[in-house]
Amino acid sequence: MPRPALSADDAGLARIALATGLALLLLLGWEATGLDLAASRLFADAGGFVWREHWVTARLVHDGGRWLSALVVLALLAGLAWPAAPGRTGPRRPERAFWLFVVLLCLVLVPALKRYSHTSCPWDLAEFGGRVPYVPHWRAGLHDGGPGHCFPSGHAVSAFAFLPQYFLWRTHDRRRAGIWLVVVVLLGFVFGAAQLARGAHFVSHTLWSGWLCWTTGLLATRLAPTSAR
Repeated sequence: MPRPALSADDAGLARIALATGLALLLLLGWEATGLDLAASRLFADAGGFVWREHWVTARLVHDGGRWLSALVVLALLAGLAWPAAPGRTGPRRPERAFWLFVVLLCLVLVPALKRYSHTSCPWDLAEFGGRVPYVPHWRAGLHDGGPGHCFPSGHAVSAFAFLPQYFLWRTHDRRRAGIWLVVVVLLGFVFGAAQLARGAHFVSHTLWSGWLCWTTGLLATRLAPTSAR
Protein backbone atom coordinates (compact mmCIF):
# COMPACT_ATOMS: atom_id res chain seq x y z
CA MET A 1 0.00 0.00 0.00
CA PRO A 2 1.57 3.33 -1.02
CA ARG A 3 2.39 5.81 1.70
CA PRO A 4 0.43 9.08 1.69
CA ALA A 5 2.33 11.98 0.19
CA LEU A 6 3.73 14.53 2.58
CA SER A 7 1.97 17.88 2.75
CA ALA A 8 3.90 20.90 1.53
CA ASP A 9 4.42 22.01 5.13
CA ASP A 10 5.65 18.60 6.26
CA ALA A 11 7.98 18.40 3.27
CA GLY A 12 9.35 21.83 4.13
CA LEU A 13 9.95 20.80 7.74
CA ALA A 14 11.66 17.62 6.54
CA ARG A 15 14.08 19.71 4.48
CA ILE A 16 14.69 21.97 7.46
CA ALA A 17 15.36 18.93 9.66
CA LEU A 18 17.86 17.64 7.11
CA ALA A 19 19.63 21.01 7.00
CA THR A 20 19.68 21.07 10.81
CA GLY A 21 21.34 17.66 10.85
CA LEU A 22 23.92 18.81 8.31
CA ALA A 23 24.58 21.90 10.42
CA LEU A 24 25.25 19.63 13.39
CA LEU A 25 27.79 17.66 11.35
CA LEU A 26 29.53 20.89 10.33
CA LEU A 27 29.55 22.01 13.97
CA LEU A 28 31.09 18.71 15.04
CA GLY A 29 33.61 19.12 12.23
CA TRP A 30 34.56 22.55 13.58
CA GLU A 31 34.99 20.98 17.03
CA ALA A 32 37.26 18.26 15.60
CA THR A 33 39.59 20.77 13.93
CA GLY A 34 40.56 22.52 17.14
CA LEU A 35 40.03 25.91 15.50
CA ASP A 36 38.49 27.41 18.64
CA LEU A 37 41.93 28.21 20.03
CA ALA A 38 43.17 29.47 16.67
CA ALA A 39 40.26 31.91 16.40
CA SER A 40 40.78 33.21 19.95
CA ARG A 41 44.49 33.72 19.32
CA LEU A 42 43.54 36.36 16.75
CA PHE A 43 42.34 38.56 19.61
CA ALA A 44 44.69 37.73 22.49
CA ASP A 45 48.16 36.83 23.62
CA ALA A 46 49.73 36.02 26.98
CA GLY A 47 48.70 39.47 28.16
CA GLY A 48 45.02 38.77 27.69
CA PHE A 49 42.25 40.05 25.43
CA VAL A 50 42.63 43.71 24.53
CA TRP A 51 38.92 43.97 23.60
CA ARG A 52 37.72 42.57 26.93
CA GLU A 53 36.57 45.89 28.41
CA HIS A 54 36.36 48.00 25.25
CA TRP A 55 33.17 50.05 25.17
CA VAL A 56 32.14 48.62 21.78
CA THR A 57 32.27 44.97 22.86
CA ALA A 58 31.51 45.28 26.57
CA ARG A 59 28.96 48.10 26.60
CA LEU A 60 27.46 48.55 23.13
CA VAL A 61 27.24 44.92 22.01
CA HIS A 62 27.15 43.02 25.30
CA ASP A 63 25.08 45.29 27.56
CA GLY A 64 23.17 46.83 24.66
CA GLY A 65 22.39 43.39 23.26
CA ARG A 66 20.77 42.33 26.51
CA TRP A 67 18.63 45.46 26.59
CA LEU A 68 17.60 44.89 22.98
CA SER A 69 16.62 41.30 23.78
CA ALA A 70 14.51 42.43 26.73
CA LEU A 71 12.77 45.04 24.59
CA VAL A 72 11.90 42.48 21.91
CA VAL A 73 10.44 40.14 24.55
CA LEU A 74 8.35 43.00 25.91
CA ALA A 75 7.17 43.84 22.39
CA LEU A 76 6.11 40.23 21.81
CA LEU A 77 4.31 40.19 25.14
CA ALA A 78 2.54 43.44 24.27
CA GLY A 79 1.53 41.96 20.93
CA LEU A 80 -0.50 39.31 22.73
CA ALA A 81 -2.85 42.02 23.97
CA TRP A 82 -4.10 42.65 20.43
CA PRO A 83 -5.88 39.87 18.53
CA ALA A 84 -5.42 39.61 14.80
CA ALA A 85 -7.67 42.01 12.91
CA PRO A 86 -10.80 40.41 11.37
CA GLY A 87 -10.13 39.22 7.84
CA ARG A 88 -6.38 39.74 8.21
CA THR A 89 -4.11 36.78 7.65
CA GLY A 90 -1.50 36.04 10.25
CA PRO A 91 -0.92 34.01 13.39
CA ARG A 92 -3.65 34.00 15.99
CA ARG A 93 -3.09 34.71 19.67
CA PRO A 94 -2.66 31.04 20.71
CA GLU A 95 0.07 30.63 18.09
CA ARG A 96 1.84 33.81 19.13
CA ALA A 97 1.63 32.85 22.80
CA PHE A 98 3.01 29.38 22.11
CA TRP A 99 6.01 30.65 20.14
CA LEU A 100 6.72 33.35 22.70
CA PHE A 101 6.86 30.54 25.27
CA VAL A 102 9.40 28.74 23.07
CA VAL A 103 11.51 31.91 22.92
CA LEU A 104 11.42 32.15 26.71
CA LEU A 105 12.31 28.46 26.92
CA CYS A 106 15.45 29.12 24.85
CA LEU A 107 16.32 32.07 27.07
CA VAL A 108 16.22 29.68 30.05
CA LEU A 109 17.56 26.48 28.48
CA VAL A 110 20.98 27.61 27.27
CA PRO A 111 21.88 29.64 30.39
CA ALA A 112 20.84 26.61 32.47
CA LEU A 113 23.23 24.40 30.52
CA LYS A 114 25.91 27.06 30.93
CA ARG A 115 25.34 27.20 34.67
CA TYR A 116 26.17 23.51 35.06
CA SER A 117 29.09 23.52 32.62
CA HIS A 118 32.63 22.93 33.92
CA THR A 119 34.16 24.67 30.89
CA SER A 120 35.98 27.90 31.69
CA CYS A 121 36.11 30.94 29.43
CA PRO A 122 39.03 31.72 27.11
CA TRP A 123 40.10 34.63 29.32
CA ASP A 124 40.61 32.10 32.15
CA LEU A 125 43.18 30.08 30.17
CA ALA A 126 46.87 30.24 31.03
CA GLU A 127 47.68 30.87 27.36
CA PHE A 128 45.74 34.11 27.54
CA GLY A 129 46.92 35.37 30.91
CA GLY A 130 44.67 33.23 33.12
CA ARG A 131 45.57 30.21 35.20
CA VAL A 132 43.84 27.10 33.81
CA PRO A 133 44.72 24.75 30.94
CA TYR A 134 42.59 24.39 27.84
CA VAL A 135 40.20 21.43 28.06
CA PRO A 136 37.66 21.05 25.20
CA HIS A 137 34.10 21.10 26.49
CA TRP A 138 33.31 17.85 24.66
CA ARG A 139 35.85 15.94 26.78
CA ALA A 140 33.23 14.69 29.24
CA GLY A 141 34.46 14.09 32.77
CA LEU A 142 37.57 16.26 32.39
CA HIS A 143 37.58 19.57 34.27
CA ASP A 144 40.03 22.38 33.65
CA GLY A 145 40.02 23.37 37.32
CA GLY A 146 38.81 26.89 36.59
CA PRO A 147 35.57 28.73 37.40
CA GLY A 148 33.63 27.02 34.56
CA HIS A 149 30.10 28.12 33.60
CA CYS A 150 31.12 29.22 30.10
CA PHE A 151 29.49 26.79 27.66
CA PRO A 152 27.34 27.35 25.61
CA SER A 153 27.29 31.10 24.97
CA GLY A 154 24.67 32.77 27.12
CA HIS A 155 25.00 36.16 25.45
CA ALA A 156 24.50 34.87 21.90
CA VAL A 157 21.14 33.54 23.10
CA SER A 158 20.05 37.15 23.50
CA ALA A 159 19.60 36.96 19.73
CA PHE A 160 19.36 33.26 18.91
CA ALA A 161 16.47 32.71 21.35
CA PHE A 162 14.25 34.45 18.79
CA LEU A 163 15.00 31.93 16.04
CA PRO A 164 11.80 29.97 16.86
CA GLN A 165 9.78 32.99 15.71
CA TYR A 166 10.73 31.93 12.19
CA PHE A 167 8.54 28.86 12.60
CA LEU A 168 5.65 31.06 13.71
CA TRP A 169 5.75 33.10 10.49
CA ARG A 170 6.87 30.56 7.89
CA THR A 171 3.31 29.36 7.18
CA HIS A 172 1.81 32.87 7.27
CA ASP A 173 4.32 35.20 5.65
CA ARG A 174 7.43 33.62 4.14
CA ARG A 175 9.03 36.98 3.39
CA ARG A 176 8.62 38.17 6.97
CA ALA A 177 9.88 34.83 8.26
CA GLY A 178 12.96 35.06 6.04
CA ILE A 179 13.75 38.61 7.11
CA TRP A 180 13.32 37.65 10.76
CA LEU A 181 15.65 34.69 10.31
CA VAL A 182 18.38 36.74 8.60
CA VAL A 183 18.26 39.54 11.19
CA VAL A 184 18.35 37.15 14.16
CA VAL A 185 21.23 35.11 12.73
CA LEU A 186 23.24 38.25 11.93
CA LEU A 187 22.68 39.65 15.41
CA GLY A 188 23.61 36.31 16.96
CA PHE A 189 26.90 36.27 15.11
CA VAL A 190 27.59 39.92 16.00
CA PHE A 191 27.00 39.10 19.67
CA GLY A 192 29.15 35.99 19.33
CA ALA A 193 31.96 37.90 17.61
CA ALA A 194 32.02 40.47 20.39
CA GLN A 195 32.27 37.75 23.02
CA LEU A 196 35.02 36.05 21.01
CA ALA A 197 36.98 39.31 20.89
CA ARG A 198 36.47 39.83 24.63
CA GLY A 199 37.61 36.30 25.46
CA ALA A 200 34.25 35.43 26.98
CA HIS A 201 33.53 32.54 24.59
CA PHE A 202 34.97 30.37 21.88
CA VAL A 203 33.40 30.26 18.41
CA SER A 204 31.90 26.83 19.14
CA HIS A 205 30.10 28.22 22.18
CA THR A 206 28.19 30.61 19.93
CA LEU A 207 27.51 27.98 17.27
CA TRP A 208 26.10 25.55 19.83
CA SER A 209 23.81 28.23 21.26
CA GLY A 210 22.42 28.96 17.81
CA TRP A 211 21.97 25.28 16.97
CA LEU A 212 20.23 24.53 20.27
CA CYS A 213 17.78 27.42 19.90
CA TRP A 214 17.03 26.53 16.27
CA THR A 215 16.52 22.85 17.11
CA THR A 216 14.26 23.74 20.02
CA GLY A 217 12.09 25.68 17.59
CA LEU A 218 12.09 22.85 15.07
CA LEU A 219 11.03 20.30 17.69
CA ALA A 220 8.35 22.68 18.96
CA THR A 221 6.60 22.58 15.58
CA ARG A 222 5.28 19.14 16.58
CA LEU A 223 3.26 20.72 19.38
CA ALA A 224 2.46 24.13 17.97
CA PRO A 225 -1.17 25.23 17.53
CA THR A 226 -2.22 26.38 14.07
CA SER A 227 -4.70 28.89 12.74
CA ALA A 228 -6.93 26.02 11.65
CA ARG A 229 -7.32 24.65 15.18
